[in-house]
Amino acid sequence: MRFFITLTTFTTALAASLGASFGALSRSGLTPARMQHEGWTKEERAMMRSLSLASLAPLAPDPSNRFSEDTAAARLGQRLFFDTRLSGNGKVSCATCHVPHQDFQDGRPLGVGVGTAGRRTMPVAGTAHSPWQFWDGRADSQWGQALGPLENPAEHGGDRVQYAHVIATEYRSAYEAVFGRVPDVRGLPERAGPVPDTTRAAAWARIAPVGQEGISRMYANIGKAIAAYERKIEFAPARFDRFVEEELAARPHTAESAFSDDERAGLRLFIGKANCATCHNGALFTDNHFHNTGVPQTAAGLQSDSGRAVGARGVIAAEFNCVSRYSDAKPEQCDELRFAVTEGPELVRAFKTPSLRDVALRPPFMHAGQFTSLSAVMAHYNAAAAAPAGKSELKPLHLSQKELGQLETFLHTLTGSLATAPELLASPDTPRTTTKPAGR
Repeated sequence: MRFFITLTTFTTALAASLGASFGALSRSGLTPARMQHEGWTKEERAMMRSLSLASLAPLAPDPSNRFSEDTAAARLGQRLFFDTRLSGNGKVSCATCHVPHQDFQDGRPLGVGVGTAGRRTMPVAGTAHSPWQFWDGRADSQWGQALGPLENPAEHGGDRVQYAHVIATEYRSAYEAVFGRVPDVRGLPERAGPVPDTTRAAAWARIAPVGQEGISRMYANIGKAIAAYERKIEFAPARFDRFVEEELAARPHTAESAFSDDERAGLRLFIGKANCATCHNGALFTDNHFHNTGVPQTAAGLQSDSGRAVGARGVIAAEFNCVSRYSDAKPEQCDELRFAVTEGPELVRAFKTPSLRDVALRPPFMHAGQFTSLSAVMAHYNAAAAAPAGKSELKPLHLSQKELGQLETFLHTLTGSLATAPELLASPDTPRTTTKPAGR
């Protein structure tokens, strides 16, 4: 009798305890079903691991920029990034289009600076891991990329002699602490450079070659300082990363890592049937290459955008590429550039694969904002329409509306926050980078 009473009491207590535990799990959104780890295949587990930020290799120094790891250069670059004096009208800075609290982009179909650019503003985070910059890859480093907009008449609209005067008067001590003596700008015109404006181009031509060289080297150093800052801007883990960590370790999920049934299904589609991971692979969800995915044309004037077909030739001829005299790299350290494919039908209207981290926060989508929503992007890839030029790599996916919705739901799990080096966050010149909560 004593044994029966004890067993009954134990059974009652156990039931009460399990009931309380399941009740707590239910209130937190973690049902018993969600506690069960799915039977992922070996291949799926390997793909999930490769997509996690935990698999991202440490960022190596940029051989073409010997100041890439210099904290003083990064601090100078941070100040330059937000300085509107680096523009033709005194109103545009890098942060005008690369807005920190908007994931370092501007949410516009086309970037707007002094004028209107021809393409969408690309975000900055994680781009130091890529061998190519811009939608067409016409720059092969962050510092080379930073210089392009500064003299572009539709973006910053300035010129390198103007910027040399700004450095000499406003940043002399900070510049010389990193790069050495500021060139003598006395006697130089206020505005001059190899830009489309004929007056400024003529003024540049009148400067002696040795003077041009000194100014151009200072200009390159502006780009290297900005790059030293930009490479500190990285993605922090999202809920997806926490999910993968717990899932692969077979640990119970928490409210910060649990996936709904639709999110799990979306992940399985992403790495399988939907073929997303063919291009959106690696820890940054990009292969950093160029693809023609049949994206439609846009407004008049942008119809002939050939993407990588032009960008590949542009980067080879670029004044500030890895093998230029302004680069700090040895030629053998520039293999991406030296062996770049520059010809072929596959380059026509091929554009760089963007990272999908934080993608739900960054409409509109594609290289000129052709799609205003993720659902429109899903529909485009599902249908695989013919390309307006060249040949699309897409094939119809035949996904159902439910599957498309699950795929889009999964993409929201990639929303996280941005991480910036602590020594830069303390700078009085720049507001702290906005940190976004991991979204569900």
